[in-house]
Amino acid sequence: MAHQIRDAVSHDAGLMSEIAVRSKAHWGYSAEFMADCRDELAVLPGDIESGEIMYSVVEQDQVIVGFYALEKRSESEFELEAMFVEPDRIGSGIGRALMDHAVARASTLGGRKLVIQSDPNAERFYRAAGGVVVGTRESFSISGRFLPVLEIDLGEHAVTQ
Repeated sequence: MAHQIRDAVSHDAGLMSEIAVRSKAHWGYSAEFMADCRDELAVLPGDIESGEIMYSVVEQDQVIVGFYALEKRSESEFELEAMFVEPDRIGSGIGRALMDHAVARASTLGGRKLVIQSDPNAERFYRAAGGVVVGTRESFSISGRFLPVLEIDLGEHAVTQ
């Protein structure tokens, strides 16, 4: 199925939050764990409207099936703040399309490095996309839980027109 990636708009926020929760739950986390993560997974209309973080959604047949959030941390560094795909679309190429889009966007905006704090279950995906583990960072939601941090050298993924 063909897909289209576009900038998110504020009325997408509710559906994006639902996708984030379903996608995270796909990995078999407990109800308690998911409840602890719910606030961190939420996307609010004001988040999109503020422009501080760039949100993009991917649609298939005019239905949102995934999204990513990209934050500019410095002139040369971006962070992938979120990336989630509907569970029934995981493995279909949607995540890779989102990742390629995020990498191209950060590179086009002058980024030299993309930082990713990964769910342990997604680490393999980010490695396949060119990420290299550079350390860990404590989870915002779960105290004492440390997550892998990866970096992608955007110089190696320079956008050619």
